[in-house]
This record gives sequence, C-alpha cells and structure tokens, in this order.
Amino acid sequence: MIDKDFCLSSYIAFRYIWKDGVDFAEGFQHKNYRPLNASERIAVKTPEDIDREILQQFDCLYQKYDNIGILLSGGMDSANLAAYLKPGSHAYTFNSASGEFNADVERARKYCAKWQLHHHLINITMDDYEQFTPIVMRYKFAPVHSIEPQIYKAAQLAKADGVQLMIVGESADLIFGGMDKLISPQWTFDGFAQRYTFLQPELVLQRPVSQMELFEQYRQGDEGIDVMRFMDEVFAIESSSSYLNAFGAAWMPYYDPYACLVMADPLDMDRVRNGEPKYLVRGLYAIKYPELEIPFKIPMPRPVDAIFKDWEGPRRPEFRKDIPMQQLTGNQKWQLWCAEQFLNML
Repeated sequence: MIDKDFCLSSYIAFRYIWKDGVDFAEGFQHKNYRPLNASERIAVKTPEDIDREILQQFDCLYQKYDNIGILLSGGMDSANLAAYLKPGSHAYTFNSASGEFNADVERARKYCAKWQLHHHLINITMDDYEQFTPIVMRYKFAPVHSIEPQIYKAAQLAKADGVQLMIVGESADLIFGGMDKLISPQWTFDGFAQRYTFLQPELVLQRPVSQMELFEQYRQGDEGIDVMRFMDEVFAIESSSSYLNAFGAAWMPYYDPYACLVMADPLDMDRVRNGEPKYLVRGLYAIKYPELEIPFKIPMPRPVDAIFKDWEGPRRPEFRKDIPMQQLTGNQKWQLWCAEQFLNML
C-alpha cells in the first residue's frame, strides 16, 4: 500500500514507519527488524551470569572471526563488551570538531588503554551526513535515524582496518531496564503519547496523519498505557532497525551480545526509580572497571545540535511554512532535513 502522507507522519513522530506494508512509493518497501523473543534468549540473574554468557559468546565468535572490532562510547554498555576483545582489536568512538563529546571520548580512551585496543576517533561533519545519508536511506527505502550515516562511516573505516565483525551494545537499555526517564514515571496514556512522540507531525507537515493508532494498541483502561510492552515492541524495532540498516548498507556483519540475554527476574522498578537503572549491567561494569566510577547513560554522540544550529528548515511543499525552527532540538531538525532529502530522492 502506498501512503506517502502516513509514512512521512510516522517517520516524523517515531523515526521509522511502524506499519509493515505501507510505503512511500512503489518499489520503496521499507525494512524493519524484530529482535529475538524472550523465549529464545538466555536468562540471567546476576552480573556474574551476564559475564559468563557473554564470554561464551565471544569464545564462539573468535572461532569464526580473527579480527573483531567494536563501536565504543564512554558509557557502560559498550565498555563492558570491550573487556572481551583480544588486545590489539580496533575500537571506534564518534567525535565532533565542536568538542561537545570530549568527556565521552576520554572515558573511551581509558577503556582502550586498559584492554590494549587500537582507538579510532571518528569526527562526524555535515559533509558526512550529505555523503552517507542517501546511501543508508536507499538501503532502507525510508528516511533514517541520525546514527545511521555515522554507523555506516564507522563500518567502512573498520572494513579498511580488516575488521570482520563489529560489536555493539545497543540492546542493553531495552533488556536490562535502561531508558529510565521513559519507564520510571507513572504515565497516563496521553502523557506517554506526548512524551514518546519525537516531533509532532501537526507542527511541521502540511498534511499530517494522526499516529495515535499505534499508541491505542497499548492502552490500558481509560487512562493507562502498557509502557514496558510498548518499549519491547516499538522502541526495540526502531532502535535495532537503525543498526541493522546501517551495517547492512555497508555490508559489515555486526553482533550484539546483550540481544541474546533476558532478565530471569522481573525488573525491580524501585531500584530503577531510585537512581539505579540497568543495575545488572552496572554490576558487570563494577567487575570489569573497579577503579572507575560507574557512568550514567551516555547516548551515542550525534553532533546534530552544532551542525543544524543555523539550518533554516525544509523548503518542500510537504512541510509547513511556519515551522518554529528556533524551538526545535538538533535531532528534530535532523529529522526534517533527512525527510526532505528522502523526498528529493523519490
């Protein structure tokens, strides 16, 4: 089914097209990825369980691959995985000429020094977005998340270094109770729908299509919403599909060891709400880095605030003429820029 207005609104609201079989145009069948079901994963109860299971996974990977690299941020998810790499492996950290991610880079440097990894800093510029965004959009047949051109660039550099497989820690947030600012509050239905909508289609599009149909699938009673099931099903597809698409466009295999795991016990929301999100992953970090303070969540750096600071907005007729650009974040401006670039491709 072709419905450009719906697809554009879905991307603006959720950063992906959530309806399978609905596309921008003939021949543009978008691709979404669905993670493993919980029944297919290995249950873990303690940080020591996670340590054991990830080590077993790396033992298997090293039987197949000689040169394994990693996307390494300053956060604990990828830092934990760096501990299982062989000395001399390649680690890639995103950076910006503006210096806004210096703290992230410094932490990643410490991880690399400890495990004797070759550390590569990847500066992301507007030239990179202009060069690589069309490639990952063509592979997905849809506009993309702002991390996708970055991942594509990293994958290409890793291939030049002889890397055969890239490691990522993307699934840890979803599986182990990250995203605490989303899952901790006692949301009303309307409150969560407003919070999770990345950019309101009505604010920026000439012909917006309501996306409340997706939220309605998770409504509980009159005012409630099943946030955890929403995250497991909606956020998981949007997030994982970004990695699958970017690495796929670069023809680089990648692997996420966390994606094979599941918590054996229900998530302790009291611990999450009291400042201890991802407490099992935090416990593993304390094992691997007893000398370092445990960091709070550090998102993958995306220098969109600096790059799109003075961008004046889209010019195509699908977009409103009165968009309040000064009120938008860098990520929201990126979505508008990317959507316009995609529409130019059609």
